[in-house]
Amino acid sequence: MARHIIHYTGPINSSTCGNLINTCSRAIGQGAQVLQLNIATMGGECSYGFTLYNFLRSLPISVHTHNLGTVESMGNILFLAGEHRTACRHSKFLFHPFHWTLHGSVDHARMAEYAMSLDYDLRLYAQIVAERTEGASEILDVPRYLMAAPRILGPDEALASGMIHAIDELPIEAQATQWSVHA
Repeated sequence: MARHIIHYTGPINSSTCGNLINTCSRAIGQGAQVLQLNIATMGGECSYGFTLYNFLRSLPISVHTHNLGTVESMGNILFLAGEHRTACRHSKFLFHPFHWTLHGSVDHARMAEYAMSLDYDLRLYAQIVAERTEGASEILDVPRYLMAAPRILGPDEALASGMIHAIDELPIEAQATQWSVHA
C-alpha cells in the first residue's frame, strides 16, 4: 500500500491551509493510498483548522495523523481528522482558551459578531472532539479547557481520552515518499 508522509510543521493559517490541500491533492495524484500527516503545530486560526478537518475527512483515501512533538490549540482539530492517530512518547497536546487579536476600533455590532463567532467555534470544536473520542475511558471537558482552565495531555492521557489510538515513534523508512508543509 503506497503511504505518503506529509510533515506539517507550522501555524494553521491561510497559507498553510492552501499548501496542505495542494500537497494532499498532489500526493493522491501520485498514487498515495494512505496519507500519514506528521504534525507539529502551535495551532492557529479556527476557520482554517475547521476547513482542514473537513478537507481531510473528505479525502478518498485513509488519513493517519501523528503528533511529532506538540499539537496545540486548533492543531487538535487538524489532528483529530485522522482515522488512525498516534503520538511520540515525548509529545503533548494542549487545549487552551480561544483568543482573538483586534486591531483598531470596534463597534457594538462587530463586537457582538465576534462573540457569536467565538461561541460557535467553541461549540464546533467541542463537538468534533466529542465525536472523534467517543467511547474513551476518560471524557475530555473541552468547553472548560477552552474557556478557563487549559489542559495538557501527555501520550498516556491522550490514549485514555481517545485522542490517540497508540503511542508510537513511527520510524520513517528510507524509501518513504515525503512531503513538507511549513510556514
